[in-house]
Parts: sequence; structure tokens; C-alpha cells
Amino acid sequence: MEIIQTVLAPAAVGPYSQAVRAGEFLFISGQIGLDPATGTMVPGGLEEQTRQALKNLQQILTAAGAFRVIKTTCFLTDMKDFNRFNEIYAEVFSPPCPARSCVAATELPKGALCEIEAIAQAE
Repeated sequence: MEIIQTVLAPAAVGPYSQAVRAGEFLFISGQIGLDPATGTMVPGGLEEQTRQALKNLQQILTAAGAFRVIKTTCFLTDMKDFNRFNEIYAEVFSPPCPARSCVAATELPKGALCEIEAIAQAE
């Protein structure tokens, strides 16, 4: 098991790692819309937070090396945002898209509106 960490993504806000490599798989902890430079939520709403969460995810993938995302789990505090979230998500993940679950969460860390975690496989 190898811990993956980069200053280009937010530091963990609890007792966990940004990502863990286990064999050919990479398990990326949930990413929210935190700005890694300030440790605070990006200003704006769902769109800005989603883009930042995806950017944080991409930075961790880059730090880990050549991996492709095979599964994501997405959390939204309001399922009314589902369609808009999908539009932004599709800016990063185009066909063939990874498998995905998207569930409602009553509350997310730091007041986030969305959170995205991922499993990736070595290319």
C-alpha cells in the first residue's frame, strides 16, 4: 500500500489520506470544492464547487501517475442539482464514462454542496 499526496489538492480534513494505491488500483478519498491554496471552499455555488472537486481529483490522479478512473461515487446535498451536476461532470468524464453512483447526502464536510470520490486503475 502506498499513500498518494499532493499539495495541488486540499490536505485531508480528517484522519485519512488523499489517496491510497493498492496494487494496480488507486482509491481517491472524497473531494469537495476546497481551494488547496487557502483550504477554504471556493466562492460561488454548486457549479464552482463541482469544478473544483473535479480539479482536485485530477490533481491527485496526476500525482499518482497513469491511472484511469473506473468508478466514482458522487454525493449531492440537493438532488435538484442532479442535472446541473451531470453537465459539469460530463466536462471531465466523456464516453466511455466510468461507472458511477450519485446519492443524496443530508450534509457534507465544510458545508460542501457536492463530494466526489473515485477508484482508478493503472493504465
